[in-house]
Amino acid sequence: MNEESRALHERLARLEELLTAARQEPAWRRPTRDESRWAVSAAVLAAVALQLLLPERLAFRPVWLLPTLELLLLVVLLCAFRISTRRWASMLRAGGLALAALVSVANGWSAALLIRGLVRGTEGSDAGALLMTGAGIWLTNVIVFALWYWEWDRGGPAARAAGHHEYPDFLFPQMQSGELAPADWEPAFADYLYVSFTNATAFSPTDTMPLSRWAKLLMASQASVSLLTVALVVARAVNILR
Repeated sequence: MNEESRALHERLARLEELLTAARQEPAWRRPTRDESRWAVSAAVLAAVALQLLLPERLAFRPVWLLPTLELLLLVVLLCAFRISTRRWASMLRAGGLALAALVSVANGWSAALLIRGLVRGTEGSDAGALLMTGAGIWLTNVIVFALWYWEWDRGGPAARAAGHHEYPDFLFPQMQSGELAPADWEPAFADYLYVSFTNATAFSPTDTMPLSRWAKLLMASQASVSLLTVALVVARAVNILR
């Protein structure tokens, strides 16, 4: 009788374990480890490099100011992250948003000057140089919006790691079906960079859908800037080649 009772308890315990595993929420909905900042740092460094490669006439003056501020802020954020992410969570979020804003200002300034010059006919006498300049601004725009998506989705990387927000702002395919990804999958910066790139090329969402209003407005803004930049640059380059 004792053996039968023990066997029954073992079966019940095993069944409880299986039910608990089945009810376990995916990684993107529960507290997890903090995301590494190396991919974001590499993207910011690429954006700074692209800014420095632009012609001086299209750069924010003085030319060294915004890139220097971006690099300094990036170093501070990396140091704070290595010390303690949870302790400095609010500072990291504020600093991350400030960094995204600085890159946005620098690239927005260059894009506005380029578009104004194209409309007035004062910009773009060489097709090759014009295409390279437009490509640099376009690529920086992709990085800029990837930073915004990464910083805003469900309260930012620290809030996502802590599992504070229940509802996502971006619905990735892996969130819709557990069979499409391992149990420990959660969105990282590379996923937001992909969302930004596809939105900049297709001028609309592709496989990842924006759910919140701010996400929809951000994607609409990015698509508009990308479409305007590409259309004007390509049109001017074609006219020069003719």
